Amino acid sequence: MTDALELDALWDEFHRVVNMTSQELAAWLRVRDADEETEPVPERAGTPTGRHVLAILQKRRTDLTDADIRVMYEVVDEVTAQQDEEGEPEAEDTDRRHRLMTLGHDPLKPPQ
Repeated sequence: MTDALELDALWDEFHRVVNMTSQELAAWLRVRDADEETEPVPERAGTPTGRHVLAILQKRRTDLTDADIRVMYEVVDEVTAQQDEEGEPEAEDTDRRHRLMTLGHDPLKPPQ
């Protein structure tokens, strides 16, 4: 398990890179998985990681599990690596933007 100081830093960093609200992410995951004929059951929409990020957004810090912490590290690393390698995607780079949005990061959302 992560110590309290490290967990505080991870919590802050996770919420910095995951800039979508739980409602925005839930809606995005449903839209992303929908097609012309079907729409997924809401709790099954999106990737497993996207669903896990959504679950973390709905938790208090004291309720985090080891699996939650592992996913938080993965998401922070992935979003940060994407930003470092190529910068934030532009509006016309929809595939890359959509991949990041599946992790809860909308690069076109203005900072708060």
